[in-house]
Amino acid sequence: MRKAIFTLALTASCMLSCAQETINLPAPSNGSEYDMSLMQALQQRRSERSYADTELSSQQLSTILWAACGISDEKTGKITAPSAMNKQDITIYVCRKDGAWQYDNKSNSLTKVSGKDLRGAVASRQAFAATAPVSIVIVSDQSKYGVKALEFGAMSAGYVSQNIYLACTAMGLYTVARATMDIDVLRQELGLKDTDLPLLNHPIAFPNK
Repeated sequence: MRKAIFTLALTASCMLSCAQETINLPAPSNGSEYDMSLMQALQQRRSERSYADTELSSQQLSTILWAACGISDEKTGKITAPSAMNKQDITIYVCRKDGAWQYDNKSNSLTKVSGKDLRGAVASRQAFAATAPVSIVIVSDQSKYGVKALEFGAMSAGYVSQNIYLACTAMGLYTVARATMDIDVLRQELGLKDTDLPLLNHPIAFPNK
């Protein structure tokens, strides 16, 4: 009994510690260093599945996350990706070897939600995806919609996914949109609510040359 209580206390302490760890990201790039127009990014966008294990810089990650669903107008709270009825139902999670992090677009920061490397759970049966240094998980809060919640959530996730694709293309990074993942593990480890639905994920890396 004492052992069980100790284990529960240790787990709760770890969860609290993880939740309090926050990384303030640098401002996203304005794109001036990337010599690629929107039309070129659309033309060159591809799904890539062979990745180098080189780490992304904090600014590269910040730029990708802002492109995904960052704040584009601070006065109105508008974001870079549309959503049905402007419900902004999407939350982004970043999975790396140092744990899993929730992206806060208002403060441009990451808050740790798990100390585990969840890239294997994101990859599931497609092992290639676990080799990327960063995996982004796109989660829709279905409670923000009434009827057609799944359809609206899928639309929102698709918009965010395309933004990630285009940002990665412009930055010379590889990615692919995936629906395969171990949802049960991710629900538990990310601390998702019953109404939070992981819909897509993106492993992101430099080209494996």
